[in-house]
Amino acid sequence: MCFSGNSQIRESVFSEGADRVSTMTTTSPQGRTELLRPDGSPVRVLVVDDELSITELLSMALRYEGWQIRSAGDGQGAVQAAREFRPDAVVLDMMLPDMDGLAVLGRLRRELPDVPVLFLTAKDALEDRIAGLTAGGDDYVTKPFSLEEVVARLRGLIRRSGAADRRSDSLLVVGDLTLDEDSHEVSRAGESIHLTATEFELLRFLMRNPRRVLSKAQILDRVWSYDFGGQANVVELYISYLRRKIDAGREPMIHTRRGAGYLIKPAVS
Repeated sequence: MCFSGNSQIRESVFSEGADRVSTMTTTSPQGRTELLRPDGSPVRVLVVDDELSITELLSMALRYEGWQIRSAGDGQGAVQAAREFRPDAVVLDMMLPDMDGLAVLGRLRRELPDVPVLFLTAKDALEDRIAGLTAGGDDYVTKPFSLEEVVARLRGLIRRSGAADRRSDSLLVVGDLTLDEDSHEVSRAGESIHLTATEFELLRFLMRNPRRVLSKAQILDRVWSYDFGGQANVVELYISYLRRKIDAGREPMIHTRRGAGYLIKPAVS
């Protein structure tokens, strides 16, 4: 994975055994401020996974957000790192070589009772996700996952925990279109727009990637969380819903690139 001249993380797919990380992260959208601690220092995140390749990809994506990162490959290392590093959030794999994620969570909570924890779980391990949330985990993502989703979920956890300076906001802004990730409020040119939950997720994905063409496969994976295969019509349907609400009676912002996908960009005045 590499950085392009326009400061974007290029899309790539990484495979290591059964785990795959699909990176779909791009430049920080306009109107979005960097998350900082109240003292102005970078947010700290501890990444715990025994797959070095996954740890490196996550660390690279999170450093790109301007955050300070420490990593560990097992439970003992995670506890020691948390004690020294004092993270503001933890990304924690459920399956580690020396102890499971729930045991690590218990020990982390004794050191840092309020630190938010984002679990990484197997895609089909529903019992792991339930157990993690029941035991006190704050959120989870399933493998394979997009780095964009991990960053978004961590941002939400860190803001809600109060670890970040409240001057940092949750707004995505493209042209005269604004989306608040915390309140789920959307407006264009000051006019409020009501969206369903799925419409909101689709618009958020588009706005986190302004001016970038997103394929139907990428959209299905991010918004509907399943692989591309005969379901392209649902993307077309929801794009049409968004257009009726976002673009109706205005200069269009949502555009189709035939054979490639969809993008959002400021309207041409």
